[in-house]
Amino acid sequence: MSTATELAANLPGKCRAVVLISGSGSNLQTFLDAAADDACDYTVEAVISNKADAYGLTRAKNAGITTEVLSHRDFSDRESFDEAMIEVIDAYRPDLVILAGFMRILTPGFVRHYSGRLLNIHPSLLPKYQGLHTHQRALDAGDSEHGATVHFVTEELDGGPPIVQAAVPIESGDTAEALAHRVLVQEHRIYPLAASWFAQGRLKMVGDRVELDGELLPRSGKRLD
Repeated sequence: MSTATELAANLPGKCRAVVLISGSGSNLQTFLDAAADDACDYTVEAVISNKADAYGLTRAKNAGITTEVLSHRDFSDRESFDEAMIEVIDAYRPDLVILAGFMRILTPGFVRHYSGRLLNIHPSLLPKYQGLHTHQRALDAGDSEHGATVHFVTEELDGGPPIVQAAVPIESGDTAEALAHRVLVQEHRIYPLAASWFAQGRLKMVGDRVELDGELLPRSGKRLD
């Protein structure tokens, strides 16, 4: 598989991305929209879901992108499912694998197989609020801001090194639903940006840190206002 540096050296060939989903695919749509532009640095080679009724599959089909369904319910354990997922994904020779609402905890073997080229987005300003219910947790804590973080995936759940973050202010009277909506707008902004950085050969994981344009980023990643 190509490294980020090799991708930059091998232009005009584009970075090949595979996107994994489980649901509606709103973040997926941002990648499909970006990749529809000839100037985009990456292509979406396939969209793969563990749920046959995921609306994101319809989004992909509408964009003319190949789809695959591999149900985790057909496997006896996480390891066998992830091994089958690797086989399906690798058939598309991806340089980058993007998790866009893929609601599965990945096994260490899967994460190691795609180390340094596996991205996820989390609805909090990591390292705050790993796991679920992040919007309500931010409200309950009385935080003044909340946001989203794109990060490389490691074996620690939501613990991989952050790449880029965007914040929104928490307003008086906010509900978790209202806050989630504003955070999602920022997710749609920063996730394709991180993918483009990777596709351009500008981004890589170095140990437990992230390097962008040859410089180590802060441990919280690059902050976008």
